[in-house]
Order: sequence, then C-alpha cells, then structure tokens
Amino acid sequence: MSSAIRYAVFPVAGKGTRFLPATKASPKEMLPVVDKPLIQYAVEEAIQAGATNLVFITGRGKRAIEDHFDVEPELEQLLASKDKEALREMVRNIVPPNVHCIYVRQGEPLGLGHAVLCARPVVGKQPFFVHLADDLIDAEEPCLGQMARVFEAHGGSVLGVEEVPADQTRQYGIIDGERAESGLRRLRGIVEKPLPADAPSNLAVVGRYILTPRIFELLEETQAGAGGEIQLTDAIARLLLEEPVYGYEFEGLRFDCGSKLGYLEATVHYGLKHPELGEGFRAHLAKLQHQENT
Repeated sequence: MSSAIRYAVFPVAGKGTRFLPATKASPKEMLPVVDKPLIQYAVEEAIQAGATNLVFITGRGKRAIEDHFDVEPELEQLLASKDKEALREMVRNIVPPNVHCIYVRQGEPLGLGHAVLCARPVVGKQPFFVHLADDLIDAEEPCLGQMARVFEAHGGSVLGVEEVPADQTRQYGIIDGERAESGLRRLRGIVEKPLPADAPSNLAVVGRYILTPRIFELLEETQAGAGGEIQLTDAIARLLLEEPVYGYEFEGLRFDCGSKLGYLEATVHYGLKHPELGEGFRAHLAKLQHQENT
C-alpha cells in the first residue's frame, strides 16, 4: 500500500550493548536475519508503505549502514564477471532509484525523543513514519502500510500497539485509550514503563509511529527525564491534549530483535519461510528434535 507519507525516520544511533561483543564494531541494525540485516527489513517496510525519503539518525560507528545502502560498482562488476546477474541486481536495487537516503548525525545519545527531533530539518512540516528496526514485524500487509490507512481515514498521529503480559509493562510505553473502532483506540494518556500495578492497560507501543509535525515543537519543549534522555512518550502525552492520537493493534507477528531470544526466534521464523532454505532448515530442526527425544 502506498500512502501520502513520504518521510520515514530510522533512529539507529544506539550502541546495541545487549549484543556485545557482536556489536562492538558493527551496528546492531546490521545484524542479519537469515540473509538481510535488520535495517533492510525496516527500509523495505517503509518503502512499501510509500516512503521515498529515508532519514537515518546515526551516530559514531554506524558507517556500515551508509555503506549498505550505497552503490558499490566494484562488487557489481565482480558479480557480473562471474555471471551472477541475479545477485548483481539484488545488490544494485537494495534501494530503488526513486528513494533517497539522508543521514543526520545525533551527536549525543539523548534518547528516542531527541533522535526524532534531529530529523526536523529534513522532515519539516510533513507527517512522517518512525520505524525502530529492533521490532521486526512479519505481516501480509506491512505494518506501516496498515497504520497509513488509519492515518488517512482518521487523521492524527498513529502508534502501533500490541498486548503484552502484565509483568512486561515496565519495558514499554503503555497507552490508555477509548475504543474508536475494532483494533483502534483514541488515546487518553500514555505512560513510559509503568509498574504493572500502575499500568493503565496492557497495550504497549512497539516501534511503529506515524507522527504529525507538531511533535517537533513539543519535543523542543520537553525536558530531559531519567538518564538525561528526552522521551518521545512525554511529547506524545502532550500532543494528545491538542490533537487526536490513536493506538492501532496491527495485524502481524512481532519479534523483539533487541533481545537475544527475540532475535533467535526471528531467525528461525524467517529461516523456515525462506524460499531456498526453508525446506532444508525445517528438516534440520526436525532432526534435532528427534535427537533430543531419543
């Protein structure tokens, strides 16, 4: 689905400390799930939803992301010389010709809100996607595309949400909302990482946003909170007092690739779906299961 939203923001300046030592010299967003890095899955979802301007909020040690989406004539020539035309086309078309990659440096790691604010000089007064590559969502219709339909139908910002166990509310921003229609709630409030007893619901924001440009002004005014970070949740809490903000329960299967277990689960899931590897991988897993049971 192609929407009227043309900008997608990817905050990729984080250090990825939960995956050390693998992320010591390589960005966590470049961790592969089968044969594509996490950031490529994110970019493909945004492009399918209509984005043509990809804004990467980067930091020190993230050059590999820029290189991945850049052209590499030497590699293309090598593949051509070996008659590997399919691979050559794959490398050449990681980003379509009509899509532009823009890189903005986040000098200090001051939180997700600050990362989004860094995109303001590029995005300007347009609505935009925010995509956190850690959250990998396998859906028949891309999650951002689903959310774009909600945005076009209702107006106002849209947050991707899903139900989480009550004991996990401390890991997420949790929304409080009234039902607008099936799977859609208009927010009355949002709380960052509440204790289970204090959580207004078990609907958690999970790394997909459509935000109106008003959020930039509110982020400018938002004071740093715990850890000296500017929280996007705090600005959204103010935004919903001025204009509609919706929580949308998307259709799809989400993997938290910010955790090692979630990353392994995603690798198995996408490995089983892979058109070339799936059958052999499934046979291998069945063999392992048989060995454990004997």
